Order: sequence, then C-alpha cells, then structure tokens
Amino acid sequence: MSIRRRPQQPPAPGRDIRVNEQIRITPVRLIGSDGSLVGVIDVREAQAMARAQDLDLVEISPTAKPPVCKIMDFGKYQYEIAKKERGTKKNVAGQIKGIRLSPKISDHDFNVKVEAARKFLAQGNKVKISVIFRGRLITHKEFGEQVLNKFIDNLQDVAKPETAPRMEGARNMVLILVKK
Repeated sequence: MSIRRRPQQPPAPGRDIRVNEQIRITPVRLIGSDGSLVGVIDVREAQAMARAQDLDLVEISPTAKPPVCKIMDFGKYQYEIAKKERGTKKNVAGQIKGIRLSPKISDHDFNVKVEAARKFLAQGNKVKISVIFRGRLITHKEFGEQVLNKFIDNLQDVAKPETAPRMEGARNMVLILVKK
C-alpha cells in the first residue's frame, strides 16, 4: 500500500494544521473517522490506522495534553472550513447598495429607481442614493435636494434616512436610507 502524501499548502490564516507525517508528538488522543474515541495511542500507530482507511491523520487540538488527532479526509476538511468562511462573508447584513440619479430625472425613471431601492431595503441592505450634478446643474443644488426629498417621501413607509442629504465631493449629493 502506498503512502498518501499531500502537496504542501499554505496553512489557513492564523492556524497551522499538521497532517500525517507532520505530527511528531507522541502519544496522541485519537478520534476515529466515525467520531468515536479510540484512546491515547502512539502517533505512528495512529498514522498506520489512517493509512489503512485511506484517510489522513489531522491534528485538531495541538495545545491539549496529549494532542487530539482525528482520522478524516483533510481535503474535505479544508473545503468545509473555506465554505464556512465564504458563507459568513456573503451573509453580512447591511451591505450598502447604490442608486445614482440626475437632478433632472424623468418620472418613470425615478419610479424605477424607487422600486429598486424598495427591493434592496426588503433584502436588509442599506441604500445610498447619489445625485450626480453634471455641467451647469452644479449651480442648482436645490434640484438635487428636491429629488432626494421626493425619494424619502416615496419610501417613508419602509425606510428612514440614516443621514441627511449632504454634498460628497464637488459633484455628488448623497443620502443613505435604512429599513425601518
């Protein structure tokens, strides 16, 4: 039977996981592939048991006395860890979704943007509404304020402003809405 060797991969951030021949401390407390406690045995014997099952010996708790090791598929274990990390990143509530408007926006376009904002708020996101001034419109900031106030009025049943309309940079007026 051949020894199953894994290519060297960088450890997970902040954690150095030892696998198979990297584990040198003996004895170890061994947990079987089915989750049952095998007992405290010599590390070479544990590695032989893992090889016999065509699995890996993974050090789960290196600081315990004796260290705890488990017989498992290391590739699957890494995949589960990465999957959990991706899941937590995706489910971060309160992402900010952006909507861009013009001070001279038509009624139909305005209503489409309001419905998009309503959908974002229903998903639990914050909505950042930006009014972009182009050319000479920058001299009429009151048009941008009117558009933002109209936006607030149309969404007052589901949202409230987190911030008052304010200038951000030279040509953008922004407002952030949050779900009530």
